[in-house]
Amino acid sequence: MGQLDKKNVFALAVERYSDTVYRAAMHNCSRAADAEDVVQDVYEKLLRYPGNFESEEHLKAWLLRVTINRCHDLTRASYQKDTELDETIPAPAQADGSVLDAVRALPDNYRDAIYLHYYEGYTAAEIGRLLGAPANTVLSWLRRGRGLLHTMLKEEIEDEVV
Repeated sequence: MGQLDKKNVFALAVERYSDTVYRAAMHNCSRAADAEDVVQDVYEKLLRYPGNFESEEHLKAWLLRVTINRCHDLTRASYQKDTELDETIPAPAQADGSVLDAVRALPDNYRDAIYLHYYEGYTAAEIGRLLGAPANTVLSWLRRGRGLLHTMLKEEIEDEVV
């Protein structure tokens, strides 16, 4: 299979990967509105992307990488803002204690590696290429992330029993 036709890339991306991009954005953003903005930004970047995609897998990987980067940009921007709290904005929904909430609480590298591996089905080598890290580093992130999840969930269960 050769390179994807430039004319059809956008339609293909929207048709096949919109749900994947939205899930990745929701996983990395604290609010649904932010995730929706990220999805819009990702597809806008795709429209302006001058390069070519070798395959659908290359397109999917590009979409996920841009999604994760944009989510990180939003997170950094929110920490840098020096604004007053707007009391009219409702608080985000409380965490429901699910495993996904625990995954979202992990540090970025662990969270991204676990999400891409367990939710999107990527191997450590593929995640390494997506995140710009050696496969062994990704394996360490996965191991440490699972360890943190185990500790977090164990403490949560013990708190409920008490």
